[in-house]
Amino acid sequence: MTGASSPAPAGLLAHRPALRADVLLSPALLHGSATVHLVKDPVSGTSFEIGPKEFFLVSRLDGARSLAEIGAEYGQAFGRRLGEAHWQRLLGLLGSRRLLAGGPPPQPPAPRTKQVEGTLLRGSVRLVADADAATAALHRALRPLLHPAALAVGLLVCLATTAVTVAAAAELLRDLGWLLRRPVPLLAVASALWLSTALHEFAHGVAARHVGGTVGEIGLRWRLPVAIMYCTVDNYRYLRRRRHQLAVAGAGAFANLLFLLPFCLWWAALPEGDATRRTLGALLLLGTAQALVNLIPLPPLDGYTMLGHALRVTTLAPASATYLRLRSRDPVAAAAYPPRARRLYLAYAAGSCLLVLLLVAGAAGAVWYALTP
Repeated sequence: MTGASSPAPAGLLAHRPALRADVLLSPALLHGSATVHLVKDPVSGTSFEIGPKEFFLVSRLDGARSLAEIGAEYGQAFGRRLGEAHWQRLLGLLGSRRLLAGGPPPQPPAPRTKQVEGTLLRGSVRLVADADAATAALHRALRPLLHPAALAVGLLVCLATTAVTVAAAAELLRDLGWLLRRPVPLLAVASALWLSTALHEFAHGVAARHVGGTVGEIGLRWRLPVAIMYCTVDNYRYLRRRRHQLAVAGAGAFANLLFLLPFCLWWAALPEGDATRRTLGALLLLGTAQALVNLIPLPPLDGYTMLGHALRVTTLAPASATYLRLRSRDPVAAAAYPPRARRLYLAYAAGSCLLVLLLVAGAAGAVWYALTP
């Protein structure tokens, strides 16, 4: 059995164990002061962290190279040869987690028995039995629209719609103030924005399927009085290309802006002062704000996820807060952080504070302008 049980130490280095082909390995990620890689078993759903040296070894367990050959490569890279005891510990860990080819099959997680979880005030309900299969079918239907040329045209449309909205911001803010005093058109705009939110979640799932990711759940989550759709994307951290991770995270805002195109054309065709035009104007303003706010790099927004992917950093906001506290209480320990970590965490802490102040000031100014006769 390949690596499933430890052979006699004398012959250990001649063995050629292999990691299961479906095991997922993430790129290098900054996690606090350490650089880590994530290892995930897609069958059981369990994952754990390993360091760069362990990743060097685990990623080379392909069944073609012997442990002696991998050990020689390790010695050239890190200046240290590995003993058999080290290999026994590593293979023992992988074997106990059922990650080695030829070993016992992994145990899938127990199926979720409840369709609805939570209480009347707070909970969730799954809407699709097999979310990955449903998203795959949707992806097949939309595949022609996911050609790079079509996506480039869609991006230009999004930029044009946003530019029109920004240029007419003063008028649209007045339309928003008008809308807030009229319950019926306000309900229509709220319904359209809710539909846009649902499309936002489906866009994440379709983008994930397009670049090799998977979708775990599609459902409805409520925190009364708010209820929103959700789409859980699995394995996005294990995508090898950074642009694919960014595409999955940014797909929701892209769908939000595309959703506004017909309303923008309808708005432009109506005369100023028309009630329908004013309703559509408020929808354009709120819909564009909804999309752009999602791109702000603050948790739990998509922009925060995109920034983490771009920088290859996990838990950026909590890690920044931890670093700042350590910097004030124990400067020596904070100085032990790698230079890149110190720069990133300090820059994010300062930038996020400034961004929050600007957002609060901008929102207050917009509300005042919209409500002032």
